[in-house]
Amino acid sequence: MGKATYKEAGVDLDLYRDAMQRLPRLMHRTFSPRVMRLDGGFAGLFKLDFASRLFNRNYRDPVLVSCTDGVGTKVKVAKLTQIHNTVGIDLVAMSVNDALCCGAEPLFFLDYVAMARDDATLLEQLVQGVSDGCIQADCALLGGETAIMPDLYAPGDYDLAGFCVGVVERKHLIDGKSIAPGDVVLGVASSGLHSNGYSLVRRVVFDMQGLGVNDFIDELGQTVGEALLKPTTIYARPLRRILTHYKVKNVVHGIAHITGGGLRENLGRIMPDSTEALIQRQSWPIPSVFSWLQRLGDIDDGEMEQVFNMGIGMVLVLSSFYADNVARMIRESGLSCWKIGEVVAGKGGVSWAD
Repeated sequence: MGKATYKEAGVDLDLYRDAMQRLPRLMHRTFSPRVMRLDGGFAGLFKLDFASRLFNRNYRDPVLVSCTDGVGTKVKVAKLTQIHNTVGIDLVAMSVNDALCCGAEPLFFLDYVAMARDDATLLEQLVQGVSDGCIQADCALLGGETAIMPDLYAPGDYDLAGFCVGVVERKHLIDGKSIAPGDVVLGVASSGLHSNGYSLVRRVVFDMQGLGVNDFIDELGQTVGEALLKPTTIYARPLRRILTHYKVKNVVHGIAHITGGGLRENLGRIMPDSTEALIQRQSWPIPSVFSWLQRLGDIDDGEMEQVFNMGIGMVLVLSSFYADNVARMIRESGLSCWKIGEVVAGKGGVSWAD
């Protein structure tokens, strides 16, 4: 019997070093002047504020906001297509969009990649997506971890997790407590499925219908793979524009990121007990990917609304006086936006006005 080695056990340190050498450039392109370079260090360094008359924040009572999330089984679709440079955008979006719901400015992001074996090219593609997402979110990719675990993952499989830290002044913290009857509910468009419900998606599309990722769907005008891998929208820039425009008045009373659980569950999380969000079902166009999927799987309306975002990726609850101007700013940022409901007196939660 020969001597045991790490390589023989499934972890090749030479390949690992090669992979690590490809990542610094993807991190550095996301750095702002607030990042303190510590290449090769054991942690990332980020200045909450910095001495610059042009860019300093002059925080008075800053609150740190932290979020973590993953991409779920959407990575299975990436594996089928062999396109791995977009799920990293999804990874950033899932945490950053949650941080935005508190009114936070995303500061930095960390990623965790778990793989079956060392694969420098695959890792580079994954982190390329994370880096692209951080650019869209205007936050720094400060560091990360790559774990090689051949006994936990099948060859070619991997998983992703991400962690975002942001900051908000306490007086501008958005927690839903100021939501009141008469407020308007604005829905901001999603790019499609985003990163939720993919266990159901894969069962319907691949198992029940036997479709392949390269099959072209006339109804969608694209292949199955293109439709299912469309990255999650990152809402950082339009929301930052709105929140910085209204620096004195807290115009936005609540923000909800619409993920698994749909509008009812996610918007319901921020509604005070004395109010209710009354949503008009026909107030926005539902993207064709949802009607296509519903027809393929004969999925009930209630199940669709519970699992998917149905075309609304983010919701803003705000004073009716400012609703038109905020909607205009969102549209000028390149995103569609609709008035989808209003806040009324109630006992908390969300109801539908059919």
